[in-house]
Amino acid sequence: MTEYFKELEEESIRDNFVVIYELLDELLDFGYPQTTDSKILQEYITQEGHKLEIQPRIPVAVTNAVSWRSEGIKYRKNEVFLDVIESVNLLANANGNVLRSEIVGAIKMRVYLSGMPELRLGLNDKVLFESTGRGKSKSVELEDVKFHQCVRLSRFEIDRTISFIPPDGEFELMSYRLNTHVKPLIWIESVIERHAHSRVEYMIKAKSQFKRRSTANNVEIVIPVPHDADSPKFKTTIGSVKYAPEQNAITWTIKSFPGGKEYLMRAHFGLPSVECEDTEGKPPIQVKFEIPYFTTSGIQVRYLKIIEKSGYQALPWVRYITQNGDYQLRTN
Repeated sequence: MTEYFKELEEESIRDNFVVIYELLDELLDFGYPQTTDSKILQEYITQEGHKLEIQPRIPVAVTNAVSWRSEGIKYRKNEVFLDVIESVNLLANANGNVLRSEIVGAIKMRVYLSGMPELRLGLNDKVLFESTGRGKSKSVELEDVKFHQCVRLSRFEIDRTISFIPPDGEFELMSYRLNTHVKPLIWIESVIERHAHSRVEYMIKAKSQFKRRSTANNVEIVIPVPHDADSPKFKTTIGSVKYAPEQNAITWTIKSFPGGKEYLMRAHFGLPSVECEDTEGKPPIQVKFEIPYFTTSGIQVRYLKIIEKSGYQALPWVRYITQNGDYQLRTN
């Protein structure tokens, strides 16, 4: 509904109740979902003030088996963009022991193809979608796998082929999760020294623990500091450091962080007040990053075939991105 009005709030619902009634009438048939794709609904439900105009012609997609894609779509240049995006959720203690870790992944697509194409996606042999009798030492066992409605589940159940007629434009083909031990991709060592309650010194070492051929971009290391800290001074071997007093933290930004590298940062603060340090409630260090051309799970696209009756040639583009999710490292 947010495609029709930006904010889903009480006032917008009251002002657009006619649109909502029409949408529900098309979405459901005797309580069962019928047409759920927003692009198809927008073909014949339009919003003009408080009144809707309904085209006399029923869209082909509603009567067709492929309700999420209209016929007659044409592009001068036929292209498909596929992104494999994985977010790493991780919590580690100050000794480097991982307390909790998981990978949350999604395969997102942008499809600009003419006609009614069929796509077939093949993933690498290491990927397992459920428990099998095979050895799993080098396998990727995906959990909580969810597919877009366009995927032929019956075909997938037989031979694990992901075949589908895609919606036009941008959509999420599938999502998955891996409950697995993840080695911290970026590890932070911190030494905090207090000097007679008059000043505090931070010595921070950042280490990338992924392969040298990969590089993390836009790395942000957020380090908590006392709420009464002032007079900051910084020294770093790379990047820049900023103090955010409203967040009681400093942020160390490294634009490009190659694999297998270590960098150092020192920070000095004055402490005007004398207070006992609350070791129990000390917030963890948070790390933000993005690593292109890299997946933590090892999932890979083996092929992406595009089949259309007119036989046109299309360009498939595949990209891999690993990024931080809830990524926290506790300090001493």
